[in-house]
Amino acid sequence: MKKLNILLIILMLSFSGFSQEDEATQRSVIQEFTPSILLKKGQWDIKWFNNLYTETKDLFGPNGEEQNIPRNTFFTSTVDIFTGISDSRRVNIGLLLEFRSNVIGGRDALDVFSFDGEAGSARSGFTSFAPAIKFNPFKNVGNFTIQSAFHIPLVDQETEQGVFLDQNGFIFQNRFFYDYSFSGGDWQLFTELNTEYNLPKEGSFADNSLRLLPGVFLSYFPSSKFTILALVQHLQLISFETNGFEQDATILGGGAKYQLTDKLNIEFLYSNFVRGNDTGLGQTFNIGLRALF
Repeated sequence: MKKLNILLIILMLSFSGFSQEDEATQRSVIQEFTPSILLKKGQWDIKWFNNLYTETKDLFGPNGEEQNIPRNTFFTSTVDIFTGISDSRRVNIGLLLEFRSNVIGGRDALDVFSFDGEAGSARSGFTSFAPAIKFNPFKNVGNFTIQSAFHIPLVDQETEQGVFLDQNGFIFQNRFFYDYSFSGGDWQLFTELNTEYNLPKEGSFADNSLRLLPGVFLSYFPSSKFTILALVQHLQLISFETNGFEQDATILGGGAKYQLTDKLNIEFLYSNFVRGNDTGLGQTFNIGLRALF
């Protein structure tokens, strides 16, 4: 009888150990597939992300002083499509699409969804597309990747009747991703450095310039299907032209992600431009959907 009890205890402990191991290895898409992780061959990743930036203050006053302005709102909607093409899971290819709708002059923020093209206060349309490649340069560092894209403009005039829509020059973009999961799996650190070289384009506000946008995102997972996060970013535009336009800004924010199904997740982000030079002092409201299959 004692031998039977001992055997039962061993079996129970073994089963408990396997259960904990299975639970530990089961990770949701929002935990496993950060932007640093590449897709397997044949996998697809489609992300639809929407950003609404609205401002009633900027730093374009005399001597760069803060000033109140009529509300300006800029809406950007992007679709990023990637697929895995290598057995080694080290190369993905993709296509980036961008649509914008902007309203100025004190119009309501939600007027960006009117798409009325009212002269002197609104513009909208598809503004660029970009072929892209995403790759892992170091075989032994699987959570470090680089995404390169060449943005081709679909805009002839950046500004018409006082309304800016988007840049009309080519952009060579490189984004560097790295993430680190802390022991226990409840916390995750994600870092990004976004670099955009704006090729020379006469008449463009960003003619021959480099935009740098480093960012740090700290996520906490109350469960495998839900995370809350805090973020800090810095924006720096450096011009290579004499008397070219330059600016900088610091951005703070936070958000959440939720795994709706095994293939679909949703995210919400909010951020605030808290300081800067030659920039607006606005807020962003973001919502994104991501399907991975």
